[in-house]
Amino acid sequence: MSALEEWIKRQHTVSAARLLETISSPVVKHRAHFFQTIVPVRGSVVASTQLAGYDPDPDYFFHWYRDAAIVMDALYLLHRDSSIADGPSRFADFVHFNTALAKLDGRQTTLPPAMPGFEKFLRSDLATAHGKAISAETRVNPDGTLDITDWPRPQHDGPALRALTVLRWLESAPLAEAETLLRDDLATVVGHARWPCLDIWEEEQGSHYYTLLVSARALEAGADWLENREKHFADECRAESRHLLGMLDDHWRGAHFGSRQLASGALSSRDIDIAVILAAVHGGGDGTHSPHDPRLMATLDQLADLFDAAYAINRNRPAGTAPAMGRYPGDTYYSGGAWYIATLGAAEFCYRAGQSMRGDAFLETVRRFTPPDGALSEQFDQTSGAQTSAKNLGWSHAAFITCAAARREAYLGG
Repeated sequence: MSALEEWIKRQHTVSAARLLETISSPVVKHRAHFFQTIVPVRGSVVASTQLAGYDPDPDYFFHWYRDAAIVMDALYLLHRDSSIADGPSRFADFVHFNTALAKLDGRQTTLPPAMPGFEKFLRSDLATAHGKAISAETRVNPDGTLDITDWPRPQHDGPALRALTVLRWLESAPLAEAETLLRDDLATVVGHARWPCLDIWEEEQGSHYYTLLVSARALEAGADWLENREKHFADECRAESRHLLGMLDDHWRGAHFGSRQLASGALSSRDIDIAVILAAVHGGGDGTHSPHDPRLMATLDQLADLFDAAYAINRNRPAGTAPAMGRYPGDTYYSGGAWYIATLGAAEFCYRAGQSMRGDAFLETVRRFTPPDGALSEQFDQTSGAQTSAKNLGWSHAAFITCAAARREAYLGG
């Protein structure tokens, strides 16, 4: 067994344990500035159980729709490989929690008081959060209540990712409540995928490659599931999927796929973005707009060259390693450095594209910047390599698990 494979085995154990800690977390969060105490309920998924409040680590003690779906997708792999024993019950809790969210109504929610100086962080649009708008919330509290902070919204990738996750789980955990949630999510995607929203990083509003692609894949897979159940709805999903895939071609810039078309019509300075690669990883599929699309490989090549030149940690890197990857050039969030989900996403993309040795090179870079205890934060500094931002991010550990599974499939065929 190679050194890389020995590390993968050890890290898999750590990441599985850290992942489980984010689901139905026993950790209680006190937000003193808003006089809130958040007690997570069963089925919620906390993005990071680290108790922080931008002091300096960020407060990620929320159930993000996107992050939660990605974590539950990784949990499915752990269940499939018999790494956990209670996968179906955890999935049932997740479905029940998400189903209950549809009943949230901001018109019946009273904003709490805030300490002096923190009133500006309270949201002003709470009354609009009800009905179909709940599916466009970026995140909720893990106790099943609305996020009362002025966080960027709306987002439309969550229902699509949740639909993809539910579809995979239904193969081994058939639940009537899950089927209802799936139908609702597919209906939401059909009706909202074309609408402007915030990008995956919750920064700019417009039409986004990531959202469009995962939406198209969810509708495509959903149509297959619906085919012998609701033919008319299946046809509607399939037609909308084709339309969304057509919209993606407008994001081709000649040398790479652009991540976003801004609502203002202006070209974003963040147009080349790892989100495009993550879209292909999370959406799956074959052919166009998949890891087998040479245009996406060209996009990864350009991103790798940009980060190779930009980050000090990529200079004089050891042989057999690839560049540590960030989100987009010029990023300033926290260290503005490399992200575990970005570097692991690049590795998984390569495994799924049939470039296993290149996938190993990206994974070797992750190994190089992972501490002995296996902790995976959100970022690692572009100069020092030290971990920064949210500690033990659930998405980072999920990205490792899905990447390791893709590697196994690439080398062993399953």
